[in-house]
Amino acid sequence: MSYFSELTKTGPLVVLDLANNHNGSVAHGKKIILAIKDALGECSLPVAIKFQYRDLDTFIHPEYKGRQDIKYVKRFESTRLTWDEFRELRDFVADNGFLAACTPFDEASVAKVVEHEYDILKVASASFTDWPLLERISQESMPIIASTAAASVEEIDRVASFLSHRHLDFCLMHCVAAYPTVDADLQLNRIDLLRNRYNDVIVGYSTHENPHNMVAVQMALAKGARILERHVGIGTPDAPLNDYSSDPQSLIEWVKSINSAQEMLGNTDGVFEPISSEIEALQGLRRGVFVNQEVQSGAKISDSAVFFAIPLQPGQYVANEWGKYQDYVATDKIGIGEPVAISNSVVTNAQSAIWKIVEKARELFKNTGTVIPSQSHLEISHHYGIDRFDDFGLLMLTVVNRDYCKKLLGLLPNQVHPEQFHKLKEETFHCLWGEVDLWLDERHQILRPGDVITVQPGVRHKFSSGSGAVIEEISSTHIKDDSYYSDESISRNPNRKTFVMFWN
Repeated sequence: MSYFSELTKTGPLVVLDLANNHNGSVAHGKKIILAIKDALGECSLPVAIKFQYRDLDTFIHPEYKGRQDIKYVKRFESTRLTWDEFRELRDFVADNGFLAACTPFDEASVAKVVEHEYDILKVASASFTDWPLLERISQESMPIIASTAAASVEEIDRVASFLSHRHLDFCLMHCVAAYPTVDADLQLNRIDLLRNRYNDVIVGYSTHENPHNMVAVQMALAKGARILERHVGIGTPDAPLNDYSSDPQSLIEWVKSINSAQEMLGNTDGVFEPISSEIEALQGLRRGVFVNQEVQSGAKISDSAVFFAIPLQPGQYVANEWGKYQDYVATDKIGIGEPVAISNSVVTNAQSAIWKIVEKARELFKNTGTVIPSQSHLEISHHYGIDRFDDFGLLMLTVVNRDYCKKLLGLLPNQVHPEQFHKLKEETFHCLWGEVDLWLDERHQILRPGDVITVQPGVRHKFSSGSGAVIEEISSTHIKDDSYYSDESISRNPNRKTFVMFWN
């Protein structure tokens, strides 16, 4: 699991950027950090406090140093801190229980970020396609947060590819570099674009809107942002706080809005526990299972022997539990009109076994690098029953079935596909992964990746794999009822296949 995945398992990472709001004073910087600590109180979210590093001796062109008419030259020089002072602030952050993050704007500053042992390195939007700087950053193995303000999709593609190919742990931040950003320019839908386009990368939101806007961060969370960045500071008579930074009081409200949104969104692991009141409400509306004919003890209860109606009785099975994967057997005599309940019957459920097989299919095709078409249907062949699938069975995906047919076959380790033949179909097996023991009319051979073999109509064939395998089958069109098993009990079993939609 990546650094950011682990960090954001239970809630978003909050990044609080001091930028130059320390005003060039270590004492003022510490005052802000302590005020943040006091404002956050018992906040359970992971919090990083961030600084910005610039090697001003080289960052500013010599001929422009000291210029008061150039905004950023004036701002950076008037808030200069020494490297030792920055290190003191970074240590103060750690001493107060926060993670430490830093944005380097030049190569010399990257070296200082590493030397000062920051937890996270931030790439600013202005540096997003600064390739010399990115090359220097890529020499380190630090977790990276990269902001994407004003970057085109093509530029984001290039940077994401650059970082991915170097096996760096990174996330992408939606950001609008307008200070402050008015509501109409927030472009929060860009979070959806980033999440959909780079679906294996964590996406966050770097905010510059008015500090009193509490809706934007909640919308960002709802869209799936897992890192939230905000400028923070404390104004002074000589240096009032800018319009896009939160003071301690507005920071409290901002974090409260995050917590409120988190509560409304629920957990992030995809497991949703129903609340007691909804369970009670649903139970009152669900139909119970009753028998419409007398059922003797030991008899299987068939579909034709039951009806569904309210009110639900204590311990009674419900219509929602009745289906093709469940078998009900009476343990006592059940009279006409009586409920089918845990007190008079037992149920065996094959559905959980099916989904265990589905998980094995996912793992097999993923681990072997087999690309599966979207919305493909999984066909599970369990020739001797689901309980014996690991010994005898096959996973099958039909890619196309026209005048020609292509399927992907999956064999689990030590699984056997029983002997069969086709009267009409000719098929070719191409081994994609693993080793396959193949018998053609009882003649044994081994297929390895890249091997191709054609099976003519009438040739009996069975196959197995000790380690698991993936086979591409190309054949004349699939013809129903053209599979003849040597063990005729398989052919007589009408329930030897299960089809699963939307499994992938």
